[in-house]
Amino acid sequence: MDASESVSLYSSALDESYRSLPSLYLSFLLIWFVSTCCWTINTYRNRHFQTSNLQWTLASVPLIKALQLSMSFLFWYSCFYLQRCSLWMSFGVYVTGVLFQTASFISFLLISHGYCITCERLSLSERRTTAAFGCIFYLILVGYRASVPYFAVLLLLNYFVSFYTIFYHISQNLSALREQLNFIEDEDIHTMHGAVYMKYLMFRRFQGAMHIVAMAEMVIYINMDESSENYWLRLLVREWAIFCIFLYIGWTFRSQDLAPRFSVMPALKPMGQITIPPIYSIEMDAATFKDISSHKWHIGVPTFQGGKGSSKDSILVVIQHPDSYRLTTPSTSPLA
Repeated sequence: MDASESVSLYSSALDESYRSLPSLYLSFLLIWFVSTCCWTINTYRNRHFQTSNLQWTLASVPLIKALQLSMSFLFWYSCFYLQRCSLWMSFGVYVTGVLFQTASFISFLLISHGYCITCERLSLSERRTTAAFGCIFYLILVGYRASVPYFAVLLLLNYFVSFYTIFYHISQNLSALREQLNFIEDEDIHTMHGAVYMKYLMFRRFQGAMHIVAMAEMVIYINMDESSENYWLRLLVREWAIFCIFLYIGWTFRSQDLAPRFSVMPALKPMGQITIPPIYSIEMDAATFKDISSHKWHIGVPTFQGGKGSSKDSILVVIQHPDSYRLTTPSTSPLA
């Protein structure tokens, strides 16, 4: 319930159809709180398997949702059992609800850009675009919740632009990963196939989840029924739908022991040309290594034969720089 509805109930008799709301909000609060704790513990335990910046960013979404549900529970509990409906508590529910939706869409934008999946960090323009989308979405949503004229049209337009941007970037990443998979299969090289295919599968699942989110948002804003009858049932269906959607997305992008070389990715997404991940390597002894001066190679850590030995007996693994080979020049044959 928003602030205007709570004010109307403050000095009047409460509708008995709302009596089940405290227990309903408490139930979902426990579900989201347990989910937040499990997500945080899992991200901390598996932080050494992959870059966990995305997982820590996504942790803000269930945390804000749990905060919103706790304020909703306290508001309705005090209304029915303490005969005191707090305007400030209802305002807290209003603000955290807007923050939850804003944080959700920012998270969707980060995933669609391939943050920590196909690139280590976003470019400056991508960060500015994401921040601008978040600010605009927040302000429009505040105006819509406050029933400001014409903000419903602005919100609809903002949803259209946001979902178009999300699906556009997902399509770009799927196309790039598909080309990489085709190249790896044509060259009969399997060292990076598992990692690239896992990223491709993640984006396909995320694309399906975004279709469900788009349809759910459409259904929520088309159904403008404001009657108190069966409000708890509509709330139950909406909250379960939100939880299931975020559970599916969270399970897809959770911290886990991923395929080998999953963390191999460029710092920024290449502009124009598609870069093949560094999937080739050569081994050499220390004497030969001293003559290497090419900038096209990344130098890996030394390895020891049989797990024992000194640095003199070690084998240096040299990894090719990803910028030295691109899809646009397939005639070059790198060392295997």
